[in-house]
Amino acid sequence: MNLVDAAYARAETSGFPLSCERPVGRLLATLAAGVRPGGNILELGTGAGVGVAWIVSGLGERTDVTVTSIELDAGTAAVAATGAWPSFVDLRVTDALTFLPTAVGAFDLIFADAQGGKIEGLDLTIAALRPRGVLVVDDMRPADGWPEDFVARQDGVRRTLLDHGDLVSVELDHGSGMVLSTRR
Repeated sequence: MNLVDAAYARAETSGFPLSCERPVGRLLATLAAGVRPGGNILELGTGAGVGVAWIVSGLGERTDVTVTSIELDAGTAAVAATGAWPSFVDLRVTDALTFLPTAVGAFDLIFADAQGGKIEGLDLTIAALRPRGVLVVDDMRPADGWPEDFVARQDGVRRTLLDHGDLVSVELDHGSGMVLSTRR
C-alpha cells in the first residue's frame, strides 16, 4: 500500500473525518514536486497524515526537501505518527500560533489546513512564506451543515488572501474550494 492510501486507511480506522480530499491532495503533490532543492514545506494540521502523504508522494524519490507538519492535538498526531515516514518528514505536536513566529520567511510551500494559521494567525502563516513561496488553503467553499459563524470566518480568510498586498491569489473551484497564493 502506498503512503497516500495508507494515510486514508489510518484516517478511516481512527475515525478521523477531516482529511484533505483527493483533488486537494493531487494539487499538493503537484506543488511539492516543484519545490526547489533544499526547500522547506509546511503543513498546518497533520490530522491522520493524509496531506503530508500527498506532499511526500509528489516529491517522489527526492530527499532534498524538508517537510514539517504541525498538529495541535496529541491524540490525532499519534495516529499520523504510526505512518512509515521518510527521514526528511518532521511531525510535530505543537500550536501553530507558537511555531509560526519562529519561522518567518522559512517556507517555500505551506498547506494551511487547521484553525491555527488559517482562521487564527493567517498573518503569521503569510509571514512564514519565502518570497515566491506558495500558500494552499482549502475548504473555501461552504459545505452543508457549516455553522454561520464558521462560514463567515472562512469567508474572511478567503477575502484576506484575495486582497492581501503581498500575495497574488486565485480561487480554484477544485476539491473543497481552494485559494492558491504566491508571495511577491
